[in-house]
Amino acid sequence: MTQTSDSLLIAGKEYRSRLLVGTGKYKDLDETARAIEASGAEIVTIAVRRTNIGQNSDEPNILEVLPPERYTILPNTAGCYDVETAVRTCQLARELLDGHPLVKLEVLGDQKTLFPDVMATLKAAEILVKDGFQVMVYTNDDPIVARELESMGCVAVMPLAAPIGSGLGIRNPLNILTIVENAKVPIIVDAGVGTASDAAEAMELGCDGVLMNTAIAAAKHPVLMASAMRKGIEAGREAYLAGRMAAKRYASASSPIEGLFF
Repeated sequence: MTQTSDSLLIAGKEYRSRLLVGTGKYKDLDETARAIEASGAEIVTIAVRRTNIGQNSDEPNILEVLPPERYTILPNTAGCYDVETAVRTCQLARELLDGHPLVKLEVLGDQKTLFPDVMATLKAAEILVKDGFQVMVYTNDDPIVARELESMGCVAVMPLAAPIGSGLGIRNPLNILTIVENAKVPIIVDAGVGTASDAAEAMELGCDGVLMNTAIAAAKHPVLMASAMRKGIEAGREAYLAGRMAAKRYASASSPIEGLFF
């Protein structure tokens, strides 16, 4: 599929919004729905091991407020610490979502940092790609690892900006830039964004999108923060496309001084 505009293209489908959002940590499903509406997001990620998408018939189903007809549901493997559990979780999600192949893979290394277990992530990604999944993969900000995940067939690579839920913003912008410059699949910054300026920075580096959850859900006013993040993404993307001026050490007059009358 060929893109017809400045849209985000993932696994052959175009999206107008470059903001992807999670569904955890909100006070209730109503706030979840209102925040996601305000964000303008079209891709919504759901932790299968923590959220009911049909596996528990006696509990509220989040798909009732986030219908798959309106949103692209991106089931994720949050809370998985080994290859087998991550793979099984994706298989369960595919079954519950009528064969839906798009998943977000994350295999965590430990509960304190929530950094990815890179070796396990690589193994799980290989298994899932061979099984027909379209894998968007959470990883660290290592350009070599990002290149390997792309080469094995992942449809998007999602390097962290900082630890999950930290709100620290992009800690290694040059690493992210290197990943972007060498990628042929979408690069989506995932984890660590704290506010709209962080989102804008990611887009100004040339990232294709940003995925966030805590930055919106943990804000004092989540719906308002969702709106701010939407605008930050849009402003950062426009700034990237516009091409910023070269940074200079000394002042440069904004008006020409040649030909002035004194």
